[in-house]
Amino acid sequence: MPTLLDFRRRVRSVRNTQQITRAMKFVAAAKLRRAQERVFAARPYARQILRVMRSAMARVPQPLHPLMVRRDEERLLVLVLSGDKGLCGAFNANIIRRAAEFLHAHREQQVFVIPIGKKVRDALRKRRVSFLEEYINVSQRVEFAQAQEIARQVMDRYCRAEVDAVYVLYNEFKSVLAQRLVVEKLLPIEPERLAEAAEVSDRAETHPPVPAPRTPLAGAVPVDYLYEQPPEEILARVLERHVETQVFRVLLESAAAEHAARMTAMDSATNNAAELIESLTLHMNKVRQATITKEIIEVVSGAAAPTTT
Repeated sequence: MPTLLDFRRRVRSVRNTQQITRAMKFVAAAKLRRAQERVFAARPYARQILRVMRSAMARVPQPLHPLMVRRDEERLLVLVLSGDKGLCGAFNANIIRRAAEFLHAHREQQVFVIPIGKKVRDALRKRRVSFLEEYINVSQRVEFAQAQEIARQVMDRYCRAEVDAVYVLYNEFKSVLAQRLVVEKLLPIEPERLAEAAEVSDRAETHPPVPAPRTPLAGAVPVDYLYEQPPEEILARVLERHVETQVFRVLLESAAAEHAARMTAMDSATNNAAELIESLTLHMNKVRQATITKEIIEVVSGAAAPTTT
C-alpha cells in the first residue's frame, strides 16, 4: 500500500504538470486569437476573388486555361496538412487517418503526396509513402510567400500534365470547440464548383460592409466593369491568384484549428489534473487518518494491558 510520502510526491508531481498544461493553454489561446483574426481577414478576400473570377469568365465566350482543363484522374496530387507539434488532442490523428483512407480509396490510381507538417510527414513516412516535396514549420507562422511557393509548384505540375487532379486535406476552423475535416478539390478549376462556392460564401457573409440587395451571380454579369487588359489575360491572372489565395486560406484554417485543438486539449488536461489532485488528496487523508487511528489504538491497547509484577 502506498505510504503517506508516496501520495505527497504524486500530488506534487501532478500539480507541476497542471501548471505546465495551464501555461500551454494560455499560450495556445493567445496564438489562436491572432490566427483567428487572420482567418477572418482572409475569407472576404477569397470571396471577392471568386466574384472577380466569375465576372471575368462571363466575358470570355469559351474560357480555356491550363488550370481549367479536365483530364481522367489517373494521377492525383494531394496536399495533407497537419501540425508540427503534438499535445493537441486528436487533431493530428484525425488528419493522418483521413490521409490513409484517401490513399486506400485511390489505390488503383497513382497518388503523389506533399505533406505540410511534421506529424503527417513522419506518419506517412512510416507507411513508406514517397513525397514529391515536404514542408515543415509552416503552421508556426503562415506567410503568403510560402503559400505562393506551394501553389506555384502545384500549378506547374498540373499545367505540365504531370498530375490530373489536385486535392487538399486539412482541418477547417469552425469554432474553438469544433474543427471540420475537409477533403477539397483544388485543381482543375471547375465553373460549376465556383458557382456553388460563391453561393456558400454569400450565405456565410452575414454582415456585408454596405447593406445592399443581393444580386445572383449566376447568369448575367451584375455590374458592367471596364477592363484595361483583355478579359482572357485578366482571367489567367485571376485564376493563378485564386489558387494562391486558396492555399493561403487553407494554411490559415489549419493553423487556427491546431491552436484551438491544443487549447481545448490543455484545458481538459488541466481540469483532469485538478480532479486527480483532489482524488489523491482524499486518499492521502484517509491513509493519514488510518495511521493516526492505528497509533491511538496501539497507545490505548498498551495502557489497558495488565501490568505484571
